[in-house]
Amino acid sequence: MFKSICAIAAGSLLLASTTLHAATDKGPIVIKFAHVVADNTPKGQGALLFKKLAEERLGDKVTVEVYPNSTLYGDANELDALAKNEVQLLAPSLAKFEKYTKQLQVFDLPFLFDDLDAVNRFQKRAKGRQLLRSMEAHNIVGLAYWHNGMKQLSATKALLVPGDAAGLKFRIQPSSVLEAQFNQLGATPLVLPFAEVFEALKSGKVQGAENPWSNIYSKQLHSLQPYITETNHGVLDYMLVSNPRFWYAIPHQIRMELEGIIDEVTFEVNRQAEAANQADRDRIAAANGTQVIALTDEQRDAWRQAMQPVWQQFEGVIGADIMKAAQTVNRIKRD
Repeated sequence: MFKSICAIAAGSLLLASTTLHAATDKGPIVIKFAHVVADNTPKGQGALLFKKLAEERLGDKVTVEVYPNSTLYGDANELDALAKNEVQLLAPSLAKFEKYTKQLQVFDLPFLFDDLDAVNRFQKRAKGRQLLRSMEAHNIVGLAYWHNGMKQLSATKALLVPGDAAGLKFRIQPSSVLEAQFNQLGATPLVLPFAEVFEALKSGKVQGAENPWSNIYSKQLHSLQPYITETNHGVLDYMLVSNPRFWYAIPHQIRMELEGIIDEVTFEVNRQAEAANQADRDRIAAANGTQVIALTDEQRDAWRQAMQPVWQQFEGVIGADIMKAAQTVNRIKRD
């Protein structure tokens, strides 16, 4: 059976490689980059910058087609399309990969990372890089982490201590960790697409949410949430992914150039995301009707302690080694 699987995989790679080599002889390699957000977001700008640099530097060897705002594939079917090589680049949020690997749930664990600097250290180290390749059996290979920002808790009441969230309904992404997070607080999690969050808050279907500052401001969620607690309790990141049978079949020199471009784009996306979050935090803090609550060190420690059962619940599926590596980057910062 193993030999048969290897033979099939080798045949698929040979077919993809032949197709790509033929493409470079007869025309450019076409890379379809689909995403679900607007062009003016850090992710949207990253996709456009990748297209610009790839086409400038690789001339007629590569053509990049960018499809924003779910115009080609949406949240529900984009990863299936990638596995079928109907699209070649995506950048879904990390929570979307739960069905393919449980290890990436480390980024959903509440209050595990101190801040974005700790997240960066983890992603650059061996365990973080290892996670990029954790889904290759599902025809998904990670190429880079793209930041959206650290998440904050917003609600219709002030959230100072963990017990303040009890009884409220919070919108979440599909994630068993996020579900457990709010259950641990005595709150009710409700999975909703991001596009529906504004109306859900407006109607009272949910009373709270967790988002980076840029998401809150861009969708004007703060106009419906009188309190935002600056928890920085989790990270909302994307993973730039491709189909490995497609990606590794790209002629070596072209692929190396594309990966170099991805490194440049990743730096710029993450720089923009950090700047946007700081600017949008300041705009929200200056707006009338919304109070930004800063936690003291003691208050944040109380939230972290309250979340320990969630860490313990998922240690077995995420991996104790991965969680230890994540906590180590925090200790480096504190020393």
